[in-house]
Amino acid sequence: MDETLAAAGEDGLLRCPWGIAPDDYREYHDTEWGVPVRGDRALFERMSLEAFQSGLSWLTILRRRDGFRAAFADFDVERIAAFTEEDVTRLLQDPGIIRNRQKIEATVSNARIAAGWADGDLTELIWSHAPDPAERPAPRGNGDVLAITPESTALSKALRKHGFRFVGPTTAHALMQACGLVNDHLADCHFRGIGR
Repeated sequence: MDETLAAAGEDGLLRCPWGIAPDDYREYHDTEWGVPVRGDRALFERMSLEAFQSGLSWLTILRRRDGFRAAFADFDVERIAAFTEEDVTRLLQDPGIIRNRQKIEATVSNARIAAGWADGDLTELIWSHAPDPAERPAPRGNGDVLAITPESTALSKALRKHGFRFVGPTTAHALMQACGLVNDHLADCHFRGIGR
């Protein structure tokens, strides 16, 4: 078990070890990761980016986020839902994103599902799986941070039941961490109490 604890960065602040460097990670850690996100468009973007991250480093996705936003109409669900096979072909040639046909097609398919829902339904579905914070002790070290939880498994099943793709339990948990449904900042991390 990895017992890596919060560590000090150049500024002396304790952070989750992954959030110390490079600068992209430090900025993301200190301003976004674990901050509660609501709104269908914002959650659809993060769900899509987590799907693209599957099997890759998050840094790879983070550094291409602007490219993803440009390629996927700023994650406007209605616009993505209208993408055609020509759009998929265009995206497969776009160096600003990860050019994986299955992930691109899943994003378009997921948008078509979400486009048929009422405003707020995606937010409600995702947030309905947030665990009670009182029942989740603050992780002391990396070994206490799980990759899959009962809640992420349930969220994955709920999304899959509606036809969403690339939303396995690990991806669902990464979404929950990134969007503040769970607070997996380590107990000694300076951001733990700030972001919630």
